[in-house]
This record gives sequence, C-alpha cells and structure tokens, in this order.
Amino acid sequence: MLGSILKDLIRGSAATTAPQTSARRVLNVGGGAETISIPPHYNGWAQVRLDIDRREKPDVVCDARNLASLPAGQFDAVYCSHNLEHYYPHEVTRVLSGFLHVLKADGFTEIKCPDIMSVLKHVAQSGMDLGDVLYQSAAGPITAHDVVYGYGKEIELSGQDFYAHKTGFTAKSLRSALQRAGFPAIFLFETPETFEVRALAFRVQPNAEQRRVLNLA
Repeated sequence: MLGSILKDLIRGSAATTAPQTSARRVLNVGGGAETISIPPHYNGWAQVRLDIDRREKPDVVCDARNLASLPAGQFDAVYCSHNLEHYYPHEVTRVLSGFLHVLKADGFTEIKCPDIMSVLKHVAQSGMDLGDVLYQSAAGPITAHDVVYGYGKEIELSGQDFYAHKTGFTAKSLRSALQRAGFPAIFLFETPETFEVRALAFRVQPNAEQRRVLNLA
C-alpha cells in the first residue's frame, strides 16, 4: 500500500517540476516543514519529503527505520539533514541501509548532523556549561545541551521523544557507520564554526557530473 502511494507521489512530483523522463528525484528524510530549504544543487529536482511527524504534512509519513518497505531504486539522492542522530546507535545501520535500498544504482546520499567532537572541544576550551548558548539559530538560541541531547524546546512543546538525540557523530564515526551500511565511496566535510559534519556517500564511485556539481576533488 505504502509503496503504491509513494510511486503515485513520485509520478505527480515529476509531472509538476520537469518532464518525467528527465526529472531527478531526491528523498528528503526527516526534512520537516515544506518551507525548510534544501541545498541549491537540488534545484529542479522532484523532492519527496518523508517524515515521521504528521504535523509537518510530509509527502510520505514513514519512520526512516522502515525505508526497506518502500520501492527500491526510486531516487537519485537521499538528503538527510540533522535527522540521523535521532536514532539509537544500533539502529543507524538499518536507517543507512534503507538509504541504499531506495537509491538508484548511481545514487548518493547527503547527510548533515552535529559534530559532537567540535562541540565538546568548544565547551572544554571555553569553560562554558552545557546549558550555555552555543549559537543563535532561526529557531532561537541553541545550547550545547540542545546539540548533544536534542532541541529541548521542540521536545517539550511537541511532547514527542523522537525529537531527542539518541546518538552522536564525529567525522570518523559517521564514515564508519556509512561503511558498515555498504557505501563504498564516502566524502566527509567538517565545519567546526557551525558544529556540523557533512557526508556525501555513493553507491558507486561518483561520476564526473556529480563531482562537478557537488564540488568533489
């Protein structure tokens, strides 16, 4: 049932954004509200938003641990920003394996998550407390505690513990998780100033166009 619904959504998205034969498709896992933007290299792509929270009105309501229930090989990319840390460590491989499942043969996944190493270094070097403000975001002040354990305000207002952080990543541990899931080509980018680590992981070695668009060396 869910698979047929997703196929209809994909066909509808492609029809409204580009000719069905040429539109690339990105699955935005845990993307939240429709107003939240994704990187510009997805401009012109047909975006399908998947989220566990019905309040965000996603295209597909689904737990990312259950991506294997969706049709295989449907997407050119999976985009997952600040969502992977919401799963327990033993569940991460299952989620990432689901990314592989829905990707086309030459597809890739893009993951962003908090860089716990840079947060811990900053807290230790500055002498700040976990409850002190680490940085200002569009949603308001973010504390070190929010980054490590999840945005407290959102957890409290929603009453949903799936907004809590259940694991954390460094560049090294994120690479290891992607390797365990079966991704053979992985590129990591650390941005300590925003306390974030970003990964691009491919089912096969990236082609020339992917390297150009994604600024890979």
